[in-house]
Amino acid sequence: MEIASELRRLLGGDIVADDGQTLADHSGDKWFAHETPEVVVFARSTDGVSKLLRFANENKIPVTARGAGYGYVGSCVPIRRGIALSLVRMNQIKEINFADAIAVVEPGVITGELKRAVRSKKLFYPPDPASFEHCTIGGNVATNAGGPRCLKYGVTRNYITGLEVVLANGDLLRTGGRVHKNKTGFDLIGLFVGSEGMLGVATEITVKLLPLPPARATLSASFDTMSEAAAIVQQIFAVGFLPSSLEIADKFTLEAARQDSGAAHVPSGNAHLLLDLDGQEETVGVEMLKVRDLIKSRKPTALDVARNESDCERLWALRREFSNSLRATGLTKLNEDIVVPRSRLVDLIAFAEGLSKRSAFPIACFGHAGDGNIHVNIMADRYNREAAVREKVRGALDELFAQVLKWGGVITGEHGIGLAKKHWWPEASSAVARGLHQTLKHALDPNNILNPGKFLD
Repeated sequence: MEIASELRRLLGGDIVADDGQTLADHSGDKWFAHETPEVVVFARSTDGVSKLLRFANENKIPVTARGAGYGYVGSCVPIRRGIALSLVRMNQIKEINFADAIAVVEPGVITGELKRAVRSKKLFYPPDPASFEHCTIGGNVATNAGGPRCLKYGVTRNYITGLEVVLANGDLLRTGGRVHKNKTGFDLIGLFVGSEGMLGVATEITVKLLPLPPARATLSASFDTMSEAAAIVQQIFAVGFLPSSLEIADKFTLEAARQDSGAAHVPSGNAHLLLDLDGQEETVGVEMLKVRDLIKSRKPTALDVARNESDCERLWALRREFSNSLRATGLTKLNEDIVVPRSRLVDLIAFAEGLSKRSAFPIACFGHAGDGNIHVNIMADRYNREAAVREKVRGALDELFAQVLKWGGVITGEHGIGLAKKHWWPEASSAVARGLHQTLKHALDPNNILNPGKFLD
């Protein structure tokens, strides 16, 4: 069968492409694996997605749905070729309703655009993955994306009140809706959020919104060691504060930023702490003074406080560029979004330092200290050119993941399993859990057409 010709007859030629450049553009994400699909379909409507999946299911053709391609684990790589289903053209914000505190969006809406649109109406969509200016809401749903603010506000799953999902056989499921509480049957929304495109394709998403906090303040502090910064995280909680964000970064990350953007933009010291508070003007002002005094008593090497939106964003600009700065070193960045119990934060930093010495790979640690979700980045030279380097990296990851699991942590907090962590999926889950995953997959996608070749295969 000539798939592209059949799809043009079924869906129209303007949304079907099989030229070399388009196929290459849809062969991967921000991870290292690539596979060229046989055809790309640019979805424009729920009805079109339904027709496509019905056709693919009847002919047992793989379909890999994708948003903007900003994932870190190869989740949208069409490893079994077939059809790459792009949802970026389904990018309408259908409704923002202040009274109901919801927005109804298509999956191709860029997360940052939604955040700005609701903010203009004095509403707030908290999830803020680092790539929010580029990633889509549909991709966030597929991976249950997080970000710095999930410490106080939670992850994507906490803000999805309704989904329209096309199932593998083309059937349309509507679950949830506009209300903020719902216990009508099983939590089907929770089933699809984080399913990495393996159970269905979301074509409409209803998100819960919050009142926009009128005030915000940011504190940036630096210390001589990561252990000092990590210990202060626990002290902040111990005195009763719940920041909206609480981030940490190590010496290698800061040095990369200095090399990339110039030392004037990076505070002195070998460890960096970034903290956000939000709420009412009076409350935020008083709380920030107390937090500042607490941190000042620990003798930081640098301390800065911002009390308006533009100054806060100036301090956050450094944090948002950490990934780009690390890539600018010329080393290959293996970004592992592990999570440990918060009490193990200091232990994790010490373990990463030891692993770096044992493996001879630089390791850059930064991320969400407030909830234990630290991005442990193994920085490898010649990773893409030498199999021996890749094997050595795998050994280091074996050590890292084994220790994280021993502590009661998990191997991914927000990126997903995809292809990158497929090797460790059996260690990270029980036989019963893996069996249940297979049962659900077979029930919803018996022909295994939706994103095949990933961790369930």
